[in-house]
Amino acid sequence: MDGGGSGGSGTGIGEGNLPGGAPADSGQRLEERMAGQGESGPLQDVQFAFDSYEISAEAREVLQTNADWLRRNSPVKVEVEGHCDDRGTVEYNLALGAKRAKAARDYLVSLGISADRLSTISYGEEVPLCRDSSEECWQQNRRAHFLVLAR
Repeated sequence: MDGGGSGGSGTGIGEGNLPGGAPADSGQRLEERMAGQGESGPLQDVQFAFDSYEISAEAREVLQTNADWLRRNSPVKVEVEGHCDDRGTVEYNLALGAKRAKAARDYLVSLGISADRLSTISYGEEVPLCRDSSEECWQQNRRAHFLVLAR
């Protein structure tokens, strides 16, 4: 499964949090994310296949480009957000989103980016880029998104 079925609380699951638990500022962050959804920043999203957190060849290229930018901007800290389409349960999607965020983070670390500059959070299906019920739309939502936290 990929995505979630019945909505949810609008909170994410971050490193060290249990499903359903939310970081203290997640409500504010979620509002900020939803207000800025679709904005392009210096780091590109990584797409995933249905029900997968495997880093594809295309995703590796994107992550290499992101790592190059992070090397040129060494003081920057980034949060890697894991997202899913709206199929599956809320709990499943939060867990899958966490695996996607961790996979992207771990790949950046393997490219030499310091782990202390990268945090992860899962929003599961809660912050979609697209809300249509189509494969094209679901593909857009299966992603790791990179949010610059501090410069």
